[in-house]
Amino acid sequence: MSFIFSLTRTAQGTGRVRPNSRRTRPGSGRRRSSAGALIGPATVVSGLVLLIAVLWALLPGLFTQYDPNDGGTTPALLAPSLEHWFGTDQTGRDVFTRVVYGASQSLLAALIAVGVGLLVGTTIGLIAGTRRGWVDDVLMRAVDVLLSIPAILLSLSIVIVLGFGTINAAIAVGVTAIAQFARLARSEAVRIDTSDFVAAAYGSGGTYWSVLVRHILPNSISPVLTLAVLQIGSAILQISTLGFLGYGTPPPTPEWGLIIAEGRNFVATAWWLTVLPGLVVMAIVLATHQIGNTLRKATS
Repeated sequence: MSFIFSLTRTAQGTGRVRPNSRRTRPGSGRRRSSAGALIGPATVVSGLVLLIAVLWALLPGLFTQYDPNDGGTTPALLAPSLEHWFGTDQTGRDVFTRVVYGASQSLLAALIAVGVGLLVGTTIGLIAGTRRGWVDDVLMRAVDVLLSIPAILLSLSIVIVLGFGTINAAIAVGVTAIAQFARLARSEAVRIDTSDFVAAAYGSGGTYWSVLVRHILPNSISPVLTLAVLQIGSAILQISTLGFLGYGTPPPTPEWGLIIAEGRNFVATAWWLTVLPGLVVMAIVLATHQIGNTLRKATS
């Protein structure tokens, strides 16, 4: 019996250290779940929505045969049909065509806005988080001032100063995003700046700017880029709001906010002029937020 017991103990011990054991390395389960989130149904659908929007902006002629600014002989206020998916507006223009061609204006403006906020805000945040002292105090108090002003009020004020137009509206929206990028970049810069490898870089003779560009920036940029993806949806909403109020792209150039504004006087008789373009904007904004949230979870 003792011999059998010893064999059993030996077999159990061997089973605990078999090379074929199913024990996993720490963190592998989390990476696997993050990868699963990236290819989830909601993320796939969101990716397809954004892909269609990008194709609209780049190749609008593939999706429609009509002129976005010329109604021609088409009757006005036609309801949605197989020929006119989103119906026609008060001048006979195909609404779906205007939405497709408006993607280039709205998406370009959103990318410019996010680019302005990303570039300026990240620069401010990195300098504030690594310089500290009075530099940090001055820069972050300026950021606090930006945060204290409502985004729509600030963007309207900037557009009035710069003038109407797609680029000016994009710059105005970009300024409102600077504070968010600056705060996030500063927190990441503070965390990275206290790391051992940064101290080693300074000890090896590295200058402030070389360490900032070669070590601190690459190691702190990931969450900032994730925020940039999230901000694309917010930028589309803000730019569409400016266009709806008449401070964005001037007519007759198609832009999503302007298209919705042009149909607001016909809501009772031609609901499709505002509802269908509004649903398109909502779908694209939700898609960008879904992609951004997925990236945030995968990189956290």
